[in-house]
Amino acid sequence: MTTAPADLLTVPEVMERLKLGRSKVYDLIRSRRLISIKIDSARRIPADAVRDFILGQIEEAA
Repeated sequence: MTTAPADLLTVPEVMERLKLGRSKVYDLIRSRRLISIKIDSARRIPADAVRDFILGQIEEAA
């Protein structure tokens, strides 16, 4: 069985989606609140991880 590959976003794309600065996105990655992977020296964030982060923040606020 194969699964569809995750859409991978760059840090600037995540910055745009979350309306956050570069430092804050890297803080979220460092604190493991936002999952990311490295491909050589390129940092990529699965789109699902951004969605899960947003949903988690909504649940915390409720």
